[in-house]
Amino acid sequence: MHWILSGPLSVENVKVAIASLPTSLHKTKLVQLSDLHYDGLRLSDELLAQAIAASNQLEPDLVLLTGDYVTDDPTPIHKLVRSLKHLESRFGVYAVLGNHDNYYRHSKQEVQNALTNIGIRVLENEIAYPLGKALPIVGLADFWSPEFNPAPVMNQLDPNTPRIVLSHNPDTAEILQQWRVDLQLSGHTHGGQVVIPGFGPAAGLLQHLRDIIPQPMQPLVPFMKECNKVVQHWEWASGWHQVGKNQMYVNRGLGTYFPGRLFCPPEVTAITLVSQ
Repeated sequence: MHWILSGPLSVENVKVAIASLPTSLHKTKLVQLSDLHYDGLRLSDELLAQAIAASNQLEPDLVLLTGDYVTDDPTPIHKLVRSLKHLESRFGVYAVLGNHDNYYRHSKQEVQNALTNIGIRVLENEIAYPLGKALPIVGLADFWSPEFNPAPVMNQLDPNTPRIVLSHNPDTAEILQQWRVDLQLSGHTHGGQVVIPGFGPAAGLLQHLRDIIPQPMQPLVPFMKECNKVVQHWEWASGWHQVGKNQMYVNRGLGTYFPGRLFCPPEVTAITLVSQ
């Protein structure tokens, strides 16, 4: 994707307060990358290199990837990982898969194997402890996949233990209110790509129009069908959100679909955890 349609890379700095966060984890630095869609069209090698360099410059304790590494054909993952292997962090790189990583029957395994082969730990309904037992990292299967089933994994955790949950689709935040989620990291929406200043994602406006425009006329409205399919909660399209008692941050992603981005630049997220 040409930089004019994609926009310059933005590094977003976010501070997130975690209740009962141990003193030893105060000011832990996380970097989140999401929605690369590396397919030769939607993400340039130049932007990818900038994102990896920006991440490394932040010297994170942990790098977290929240899905959609490819778009449909999984073959480009093998070139992508040659770049991703240069990501640096104190305690490693952890990832979940997105809906596009499950596009074909064999895609999931191919993407997962490629990431695993360069040392990235892919979590699918699993718990990992790179920061110690006091702050588990939970990785969930994609919301649209048959494997999405958060209850067995979430119920393994003591309700008094803070945790970070990686879940590609932010719509899962509605379901995850059943459990404690100190920070959910998601992507999937690309921030809506086109943002109307003072209103929010244009996709959210299209979603409102769905309730007004007669159904026979809806196919005449550009992108309405596509936007309505992506998520139900466009109000959670990007940034920090309080969902019930839980917190969520939605990354705008790196990859870009037609017609491009407007007031919605591709993003690397730098997150600092602080004790509450």
